[in-house]
Amino acid sequence: MGKSFLKLLKSFKYAGQGFYFAFHTQRNMRIHLSFLVFMFFFLLKYDFFKISKAEFAVLVLTSALVFALELVNTAVECIVDFISPEKNRLAGIAKDVAAGAVLVAAIAAVIIGIIIMFQPEAFSKMGYYYAEHIGELIIVGIAVILAVIWVMYPRKENK
Repeated sequence: MGKSFLKLLKSFKYAGQGFYFAFHTQRNMRIHLSFLVFMFFFLLKYDFFKISKAEFAVLVLTSALVFALELVNTAVECIVDFISPEKNRLAGIAKDVAAGAVLVAAIAAVIIGIIIMFQPEAFSKMGYYYAEHIGELIIVGIAVILAVIWVMYPRKENK
């Protein structure tokens, strides 16, 4: 293998380490992932919701935007903490502004999700389905509880 291919592989390794760090240390990243997993689970496993390929693509794109901005926010926080370990007004502003960018994208993603997925008939079908399939409802309930534990479980940041 050539040097350029090995450098490419290393770049994927470093990106993976960045993802791991963000998911391991950032509660908001785990919140985003939890909502994303449940949303796409219900979209892909069942036929409750009727959405087009374009709407599905919009959901994927907005989800990716939130994740990307959360990764950038994590990078900004790490850089600011490294450069200014002591409390500093401008350092705090930089971190707040980066977090604000994530908030804007997350709010937009929720609004887009509501616009696309607000289908009362789908929720009605879901209710009837789970009334007849209590075992699956219990599994989904356990998954929600595990997701909440995963999100809320405190972790030490290894910065």
